[in-house]
Amino acid sequence: MGIVARILGVALIFLFANKAAIASTEVKNVRMWPAPDHTRVVFDVNTPVRHTLFSLQKPDRVVIDMPNVRMGMMPPDPKASDPLLRRIRFATHERKDFLRVVLDLKRPVHPKSFLLPPNRNYGHRLVVDLFREPETPRAAARKPSAPKPHARAAPPSKLRKIIVAIDPGHGGEDAGAIGRRGTREKDVVLAIGKKLKTLLNRQRGVEAFLVRRGDYYVGLKKRTRIARDHRADLLISIHADAFHDPMVYGSSVYVLSETGASSEAAKWLADRENSADLVGGVSLNDKDNLLASVLLDLSQKATLNDSVALGTNVLNELKKLGSTHKRQVHRAGFMVLKSPDIPSILVETAFISNPVEERRLRSSKHQSRVAQAILRGILRYFKKNAPLGTLLAARR
Repeated sequence: MGIVARILGVALIFLFANKAAIASTEVKNVRMWPAPDHTRVVFDVNTPVRHTLFSLQKPDRVVIDMPNVRMGMMPPDPKASDPLLRRIRFATHERKDFLRVVLDLKRPVHPKSFLLPPNRNYGHRLVVDLFREPETPRAAARKPSAPKPHARAAPPSKLRKIIVAIDPGHGGEDAGAIGRRGTREKDVVLAIGKKLKTLLNRQRGVEAFLVRRGDYYVGLKKRTRIARDHRADLLISIHADAFHDPMVYGSSVYVLSETGASSEAAKWLADRENSADLVGGVSLNDKDNLLASVLLDLSQKATLNDSVALGTNVLNELKKLGSTHKRQVHRAGFMVLKSPDIPSILVETAFISNPVEERRLRSSKHQSRVAQAILRGILRYFKKNAPLGTLLAARR
């Protein structure tokens, strides 16, 4: 009898220990990052979690079930401006031993979820992305169609504006580098990007737009896709460098490395169906692999040459603000630079890890000086390289 009692006692100890371990798994925080085409919801958890995700209708909502997890805080309310998310609510099912989180929606979405491991800023995370559902054919059909114009002779072609894509790096969940005073790269580069956009749009014959307009994350390949969707003539990616040595300082300008270019060319050739406009409007669909490779290689070499010319002009203007980290334009395999048809540069405005440069980056006046330097570099480049058919080219 004594042996049986001891066995039962040990079993109970293990049972309660397991329950305690289960109870220690909790949601520590909930963060939301609304973007133009999706909303990201991030659950900070202290250990990796299993979960199931599904959608329900009438009303539209997304449900996340997490077994053996408890909610350790009250989820905040989404911003009123969030285009997709209305409310977050939760309930704990004691019998089934799981946490249910419900995301009440303003419209139907396509949800995706994944887990992220700890990094320098956050611990374990469950990420739920809510993507806008495309309009149904029936809804699109209800929209009144524009009246068709009468057939007439085609008007003479008009001179167009040059389009510049400004890409502030990082955003949302990705803060980028963080200075000793807590300055976040994502905030600084967005501020510089907005100032640069304003300056460019004051120039006759130039139209600039921001690839990232707010505090949300945009995937690296999606950034170049946004630039292409806007038919951009240039892409300027803005960053703030960091290094473990706080004494390192100075700005830098990068273009794509030869290695990066060749590997991305292989990717583009594999996807020829979507490459119709990459080589000066020549479709690759009806070309054999060798000819397609030659056409794309010629296009990409011309783009790289233009990128170097653009980067050199911008770097020369940045030198007027102080010492640069690198005297010449350097090459690297940054994903955002891997567009074979858009001249692209990446500007590292300063080292945010340097206390002196971090203080300067926090200054709105210095941010304006950096934006003005980039502007002057762009305009110097266009004096000799404005695309044909543009207002700036006609003024040469």
